[in-house]
Amino acid sequence: MYNDKTDLGVWLRSLLFFVLYNLMGIVHSLISLLLAPWMDFTQRYRFVNLWSRATMWLLHRLNGIEIVVEGREHIPAGEAVVVMANHQSQWETFYLQLLVSPQATVLKRELLWVPFFGWGLALLKPIAIDRGRPVNAFKTILRVGRERLRAGISVVIYPEGTRQPPGRIGRFNGGGAKLACKAGVRVLPMVHDAGHCWPARSVLRRPGRIRLIIGVPIGCPDGDPERLSARVEQWMRETAARQLRMEEAQPAPRSAAPERDPVESGEVV
Repeated sequence: MYNDKTDLGVWLRSLLFFVLYNLMGIVHSLISLLLAPWMDFTQRYRFVNLWSRATMWLLHRLNGIEIVVEGREHIPAGEAVVVMANHQSQWETFYLQLLVSPQATVLKRELLWVPFFGWGLALLKPIAIDRGRPVNAFKTILRVGRERLRAGISVVIYPEGTRQPPGRIGRFNGGGAKLACKAGVRVLPMVHDAGHCWPARSVLRRPGRIRLIIGVPIGCPDGDPERLSARVEQWMRETAARQLRMEEAQPAPRSAAPERDPVESGEVV
């Protein structure tokens, strides 16, 4: 549920969020860079993501956005997985860092060049790829992804490759499923509707409720990444169409009662 009003109050709170969020990011990234040499990866991950936690708190208190998580019990404890989620917003790049940790995100390498934000992101062992060279990018995902998974770090992949407008799930690529099968780990599927409240490429932050649904982990027992990818895609499309009411989520060939937000309650660190 979300509110599509864009009155003056919504715009002013959105602009204030934008200013505060960026100021926090600049200061915190500089502090993180200074302290990073004296931290191991676990400590660094927690410290860098204090900005993510503050961003979610600000989003709730200032912009009136509530987060509802369904199926959090499906997140395996002590098991590295390949997380596959739809991509609508910048919101998921923050929130998933807190929900599944530690993790490494597959991202385009240009993001690491962004002042302040990219510098902090580089401290979290992301899997940076050159999207202009798809063959090399795929090899990087498999090689570095397996290294991260062996180290107990989950890998987050957005199989659509780029952000989609609210109400739509795009075409999938099979990189996440191939990585899971090669590494012998399970895929943890997720779907959300954050684009309504936090639209991509916009300063608007609309009040409302972001709903995130987490599915049961899906394994690759037969070693067939195409079958695994098809199962994950089917779950995401069906769940989005049925439970998030995405009108265009079903061009191809499920979860628990809402929980309070684990970030807001302080359960996720």
